[in-house]
Amino acid sequence: MGEVHRLLREAGREAALRSDFDRRVVEAAAAYLASEDVEIGFLYSGWAQAALPHKRLPDDAPWQITTERVTLIVQPGLRAVPGGEPVSVGVPYGSRARLILLYLQSEAIRTNSREIELGKSLHAWLRRLGIPIGGKSMRDVRDQAERLSRCRMTFTIKQGNRTGLVNQNLLDTSMFVEDDNAQGSLFIETATLSEMFFQQLKKHPVPIEETAVRQIANNSMALDVYCWLAYRLHALTEPTPIGWRALHGQFGRGVKRLDHFKDQFKDTLALATAVYPDADVEVHERGITLRPSRPPVAPSSPRTVAIGGRGPRRVAGG
Repeated sequence: MGEVHRLLREAGREAALRSDFDRRVVEAAAAYLASEDVEIGFLYSGWAQAALPHKRLPDDAPWQITTERVTLIVQPGLRAVPGGEPVSVGVPYGSRARLILLYLQSEAIRTNSREIELGKSLHAWLRRLGIPIGGKSMRDVRDQAERLSRCRMTFTIKQGNRTGLVNQNLLDTSMFVEDDNAQGSLFIETATLSEMFFQQLKKHPVPIEETAVRQIANNSMALDVYCWLAYRLHALTEPTPIGWRALHGQFGRGVKRLDHFKDQFKDTLALATAVYPDADVEVHERGITLRPSRPPVAPSSPRTVAIGGRGPRRVAGG
């Protein structure tokens, strides 16, 4: 357990807020420890290793990121324009795109089905995460839903001397229908994951905690770091150092200067580990060292409920 969690348990929230810890870290850790929710969610392991951009790119620009084992390419999709040329809608980005992806994948695992309920189910889940339903927030969700529905992605995965290619659309059906009135696009009742992506998700799911996601839902880099740690730490057999340049290549593509990235990453790592108390990560001059750690969701925990949260609750592990 990290120092902030130990302080919270021994001295309480008010004492922790008076300490040298960043207030955001204390608040996230305190909310995580106080929560009684035990729902879990899932994402494809490829997303834990290579993620979407944090900020908006030019609408016609593709996205590419290469990490130790994975290269992800996302191509923006096109929207038809009556009487004109099709226009690019841009690649998905930011925290809202990640939350939608997490919902789709979690529901697919929970129901063992490619068909995912949207509408009220998606809205209810967003409310659980504290995301306002309406106004600019909902416009952002709809925008990211369209980008996700239209984009095409390629995961190139290296394992030893072998290289695998997953080249596909994320969805076989759109998440929305166009509406001519002022409301813009509206969510349809169901969307369908592509068969290939669904099969990859079932083969390589990474379980995570909804409680953790709720505390960092508005921070796309913290979401990425948390999911990465959930994927990496429990599989390690020995301490593993990772240098700053490798971390910058995976998480800091939008930050040009390495020294600026270092400061940002340290803050982000503190926030991600605030909601992952068992994460054993050391920050040092050369980068960080990952040490074998208990996963956020114990392997023995039955996978009976996902982030959609309409099924039975699992018993908290350990």
